[in-house]
Amino acid sequence: MPKVVVTGGSGRLGTAVLEHFLESGYEVVNADLVKPKVAKVKHVTVNLQNLGECYGALAGADAVVHLAAIPVAYSHPNEVTFQNNVMSTYNILQAAAGLGIGKAVVASSESSYGIVFAKHRLVPQYVPLDEDHPQLPQDSYGLSKIVNEKTAEMFHRLTGMQVVSFRIGNVIAPEMYQNFPNFIHDPEQRQNILWSYIDARDAAVACRMAIEADGLGAVTLNLAADDTSMDIRSETLLSIGYPEVTDIRAPLDNFNTLLSNRKIKEVLNWRPVHSWRDHVKL
Repeated sequence: MPKVVVTGGSGRLGTAVLEHFLESGYEVVNADLVKPKVAKVKHVTVNLQNLGECYGALAGADAVVHLAAIPVAYSHPNEVTFQNNVMSTYNILQAAAGLGIGKAVVASSESSYGIVFAKHRLVPQYVPLDEDHPQLPQDSYGLSKIVNEKTAEMFHRLTGMQVVSFRIGNVIAPEMYQNFPNFIHDPEQRQNILWSYIDARDAAVACRMAIEADGLGAVTLNLAADDTSMDIRSETLLSIGYPEVTDIRAPLDNFNTLLSNRKIKEVLNWRPVHSWRDHVKL
């Protein structure tokens, strides 16, 4: 039975990841400051700012899924967010490398493109926004995610460790679909995330597939649903929110996502199976 350590497994995405790995036959350890809601998961309370504790938490593991982080900009002083997110990722990958762990998943963010928390209006250079789009954050959170992606690349070059960095959109747990009627007809509410989302269960599957795949090196992948989170057609959303954008690189038929998930489909053969439209009566 392969053993995977999930950092931040007590969070919204982490809970789904713990459950999915358990259901898939893995031995699962949650490394977090908070105990998980998921039963049958071994829990270790760990400060990821301490490299020695990271070694202890990862001992005996075959893979690590690193989700723990301060999850948004401006919830903490900027330097605290940057230091926490950068050093926890460095420590986890350093410990994994030192222990000979060959595979890791790291939670990056769509925020690294800079639009989500921009203090000064930032417009996509083209849509759907893919992994080659410039990353232009104006905040320490988005910057920390870029640094983490570079840290992942460095450890791959150094050790050969496979590290998949997911640029994750707005994670939605199933119980959150009840909130969708409050915004699906108001494009301003979710404009800064390009109206994107990802079901936590689909994201969990992607984490497992990234661990089970071979030969990926260090790669960054957007993680988004096929559709937007709005009951407004995508071309209309774009014309309302970002009329300046004229470089449209894929059809925006119906409700197609504006945060491209084409690359993850090609690299992992992953497909999202959950849509908010299956949970909300329109």
